[in-house]
Amino acid sequence: MNVAEQFRPHRVAVLALDGLLPFELGIPHRVFGRPKDARGRHLYEVLTCSVRPPGPVETDADFSVHVPHGPEALARADTVIVPASYELGPVFEEGRLTEELAAAFALIRPGTRLASICTGVYVLAAAGHLDGRPATTHWADAEHFQRMFPKVEVDADVLFIDDGDVLTSAGVAAGIDLCLHMVRRDFGAAVANDVARRMVVPPHRDGGQAQYIERPVPDPQFATTTAARAWALARLHEPIQLRDLAEQEAMSVRTFTRRFREEVGVSPGQWLAQQRVERARQLLESTDLSMDQVARSAGFGTAQSMRQHMQQALGVTPTAYRRTFRALAVSG
Repeated sequence: MNVAEQFRPHRVAVLALDGLLPFELGIPHRVFGRPKDARGRHLYEVLTCSVRPPGPVETDADFSVHVPHGPEALARADTVIVPASYELGPVFEEGRLTEELAAAFALIRPGTRLASICTGVYVLAAAGHLDGRPATTHWADAEHFQRMFPKVEVDADVLFIDDGDVLTSAGVAAGIDLCLHMVRRDFGAAVANDVARRMVVPPHRDGGQAQYIERPVPDPQFATTTAARAWALARLHEPIQLRDLAEQEAMSVRTFTRRFREEVGVSPGQWLAQQRVERARQLLESTDLSMDQVARSAGFGTAQSMRQHMQQALGVTPTAYRRTFRALAVSG
């Protein structure tokens, strides 16, 4: 059998529930509907389904949407995504699935990747997929979610969590971050970056949702850390110390660190490591540089240091990462 005959797009089923948010329902279609391989074939097939036979599903707006597939689409999916809904009923109030939802989830094959956007995480938790695992949701619902599902390890500070076969995101636009991350994980940074450019969004958003939690408005006379971040991105290949970043904003190290975390949601050191991992990914995918050369260009200094950071951030070694995405390029 030749490569063309073997090709099958990754099938994504988006579960539309009554009370859904139209914006969040559209995110998976916008992100996964774009990527194509070198032959122009769509890398994903996106299907919208309901827990009922095909028909209308109510939204939180003044219109309903016609959903063309019933729950049987879940049985054929490689990835199932549950967007948020404002009418989860006993799922939100009692932490249990309705009979319709339970029957629908029973159709999902073992090993299928599961993901949620915002309060869609309640459905995954009620179905038992998050016990003993890390998860996130909109920061405003985090405390309630934790009370409802005490076995889940809730982290309300991040935009999304990738726990292998189960991924969860914070509210609304964080669903874009999550879906772009899945594309990046499936087909590499170059494909995800192309999708992000066409959507006019950053391919990787800095920090976590801690930066969006309501706080007293800072005094406008104080500078931000934007210039320091731009300065660092232009010099990732160089050693960068915390004091170097603080000097770009004419702040003390202590003040800069506090302001940086308030704006970005993570420490300067964590942010810098994230940017260097992203740079390494791009170089591994798009160049033939040796591991030592990639490590130096990304600012890790040594291949061993790069290996440790990528293993921690991505769960794979640089060599395995390059091999995976070079193989995808060849098969396309």
